Amino acid sequence: MIRRFILASAIAGLVAAPAMAAEPIEGSWKRDNGTVIKYAANGGAFCGTVMTGEYKGQSIGCMKGSGANYKGKVNKLDEGKTYTGKASVNGNSMKLSGCVLGGVICKSETLKRQ
Repeated sequence: MIRRFILASAIAGLVAAPAMAAEPIEGSWKRDNGTVIKYAANGGAFCGTVMTGEYKGQSIGCMKGSGANYKGKVNKLDEGKTYTGKASVNGNSMKLSGCVLGGVICKSETLKRQ
């Protein structure tokens, strides 16, 4: 009986671990310039909307994935261009990158969770 309980507890811990390890991109994030971007679930993806500043209400693109592996598109609003994007969340920090040449050249910034 005790052996089954220990085994069941160990299995439950292994199953729960990946869910706890995933860092959600959902929420509000602040850029160094003070602009706040909110990521929300949208049809199987997570889409970012500018909440403050000059581009308020505009989309900065959508990502799919979880934790350290979000991929999608990033709109560079001041340039009017869309790039291949990637993001990784680690605690209260998100590294957001826009890339060209198949991801060979990327420009990144780190945002802080609000």
